[in-house]
Amino acid sequence: MGLRDILLIGTIYGSIPFILRKPFIGVLVWYWLSLMNPHRISWTLENQRFAQVIAVVLLVAMVIRKDERKAVPVTSITVTLAIFWGWMLITTFFAFYPELAWGQFEKVSKILFTTYVAIALLNTKERIISLTVISALSIGFYGFKGGLFTIITGGTYRVWGPAGSFIAGNNETGLALVMTLPLLFYIRQIVPARLIKHLLIVGMVLCVFGVLGTQSRGAALGIAAMAAFLALKSDQKMLYIALVIAVAPVAYAFMPESWHERMATISDYQNDASAMGRITAWTMATHLALDRVVGGGFETFRPAVYLIYLPEVGARGTDAHSIYFELLGEQGFIGLLLFLLIGIFAFKRCSNVIRLTRRRDDLRWANLLARMIQVSFVGYAVSGAFLGLSYFDYYYALIALVVGMQVVVNEALKHPEPAEVVTAGAPTGPLGPGRYDGPGDPHRGLAGAIRRLVAVGKDWYGRL
Repeated sequence: MGLRDILLIGTIYGSIPFILRKPFIGVLVWYWLSLMNPHRISWTLENQRFAQVIAVVLLVAMVIRKDERKAVPVTSITVTLAIFWGWMLITTFFAFYPELAWGQFEKVSKILFTTYVAIALLNTKERIISLTVISALSIGFYGFKGGLFTIITGGTYRVWGPAGSFIAGNNETGLALVMTLPLLFYIRQIVPARLIKHLLIVGMVLCVFGVLGTQSRGAALGIAAMAAFLALKSDQKMLYIALVIAVAPVAYAFMPESWHERMATISDYQNDASAMGRITAWTMATHLALDRVVGGGFETFRPAVYLIYLPEVGARGTDAHSIYFELLGEQGFIGLLLFLLIGIFAFKRCSNVIRLTRRRDDLRWANLLARMIQVSFVGYAVSGAFLGLSYFDYYYALIALVVGMQVVVNEALKHPEPAEVVTAGAPTGPLGPGRYDGPGDPHRGLAGAIRRLVAVGKDWYGRL
């Protein structure tokens, strides 16, 4: 066991006392383990179920900490999500492959249960921003790493995620990185440190190269759609447009001929076996949903089912490669409708937050976050049309953030905007007061940035 593994074990188990004291720490640790899967990039810990250990500790903490027994708010999102969960239980009873379906239902149930726990505890600005940062950096790690790998290798090889995770495949990694870019943009907007801002710009550029390095056509379409929507939602449109103009042509020209040939198949899909395989799977899913109200249940895209609902193509094992047709085949039209309603309600909630906070400086953090989450939703909706990540825990983490953000904003709007107390030369920002790493700042430079971050971290922990 190497030093890295020892540090990882120490960090995970060392977090338990903090979780027992503040259950929300458990939510952060759970999402870090579930999204980043740090143990899966280890040679000796890849099969350890650390997330389950943290989940148990989290539940114990919520029982013993009576002050943290929060109720889940009743909203259109939480109610529809509960109905969706119940519907998946029904379809699992009628699944074509019961053993496989029950295993997947258990996995999805863990994700949805943790989503509800997160919703119950996301009741302050600090908690919402903390989960946003943890989620974005957990996935962003693979963008930073994959982008650097793409640049070093000239884009010759594909970027993959950790084996055994939701983002193990290149397509899934591309989708996750597309969803992460707006959140990194958000973090850059709220951090007070110029050094961190610059590093995040570098990280965003690396994530773009990471997306290109996955050679995922769905991710390429998603990032294009998201870029257009981000330009509409950003406060600093000129900075964003300048960044796109500077990076896009360079990144496009940098990629090898094999990448350009693969992207060209988007318009020439009739001659691409992979694209036609997707269309075949979508056709089968439609026939299946038309025949069975409950769909085929989890894990239904298997050769025997193809023989029943699309016999002319033979016994195929092609997966859905689409969040929409995956749900259509597995959960039927009702399941697909419920899934779409969750997304629509979440998107509208974000619009509501944007409208309500437009003239409140103290809620500027929520205004920007709502817009960036909408951008992530656009990336998920477009890229997801070609990737099968219907039950992606990252997406449901964003759903939890939307519900929590609406609750916090509604509570804040009951009170007048607080008057800011600002000392000379020290403006207040979402992550704490004080200019950071600016001209004349005594904390300027890397050492000063670290000291200031430690100070902000201590203050932030006290507010969680």
